[in-house]
Amino acid sequence: ATPVTAEKAHLGKMLFFDKRLSKDGSASCETCHQHAKGWTDGLALSTKVGGAVNVRHTPTLYNAGFPNEFYWDGRAATLEANVLAAWKGQLGGEPDKVAAVLDAIPEYKARFAQVFGGINGDNVAAAIAAFVRTLLSGGSAWDRHERGDADAVSEDVKKGWEIFRDKAHCALCHAPPVFSDMSYHNVGVGMQAKEPDVGRAKVTNDIKMTGAFKTPTLRSISKTAPYFHDGSAATLEDAVTSMINGGHRNKYLDPKLKKVKLSGPEFDQLVAFLKSLESTEEFKPPVLP
Repeated sequence: ATPVTAEKAHLGKMLFFDKRLSKDGSASCETCHQHAKGWTDGLALSTKVGGAVNVRHTPTLYNAGFPNEFYWDGRAATLEANVLAAWKGQLGGEPDKVAAVLDAIPEYKARFAQVFGGINGDNVAAAIAAFVRTLLSGGSAWDRHERGDADAVSEDVKKGWEIFRDKAHCALCHAPPVFSDMSYHNVGVGMQAKEPDVGRAKVTNDIKMTGAFKTPTLRSISKTAPYFHDGSAATLEDAVTSMINGGHRNKYLDPKLKKVKLSGPEFDQLVAFLKSLESTEEFKPPVLP
């Protein structure tokens, strides 16, 4: 990946919000990745330009610059490849045609000349990827607590962290500070379907990875309902319940996932801890040329 600069990220921010990137001018990246919803869209499954419904839930873009592989199943090797594929698949964008449209807009022409030396489809994707790398979920109440702010979180949140770390063993896969191990696990979601989504197995041809999907970050998890790769858990409480119950039993269930018995107060404390991971950064949409 090319280094992120302020100029490149700002150009990517403009493109991220620009519906001219889509096939019919009806959608932008921001259509499915909205700041108010934790860079998701609040839908179980979103619709592509043209009307086809996706088979997987829109993931958050918070901290999306950290993984080594992208998409729920890790099929894209770079963030740039992910952006390019989503641009063509989700937005129906035709990179060369869009680049020609952008080249006719003086401000875009000047910004691309400054940052890349010119406009083409790969540079559009690279600029958007640079912007996405700036979407960090930090400064949460829990972060302030860990930096020594004695009033940042409640006693329930502190107890919830202990349950998360020890009793419920959530940190085995949701490892701080990103609260993901960037790996793939079958937790049983969707495995009761007649023809379940095989997830990572399709990418690796490893049958043991059937139904395995990337561990999502828990940062700002309170903003990104619904949950799981198929959007099947409507609320955070639903998602936590599924996990502490040991997921849905199936042949490929990850052995790390064990049923945990929590009392009502313990469950509430665990959820309170998860909610304390919500970031509070301000965000202003760009002005488009």
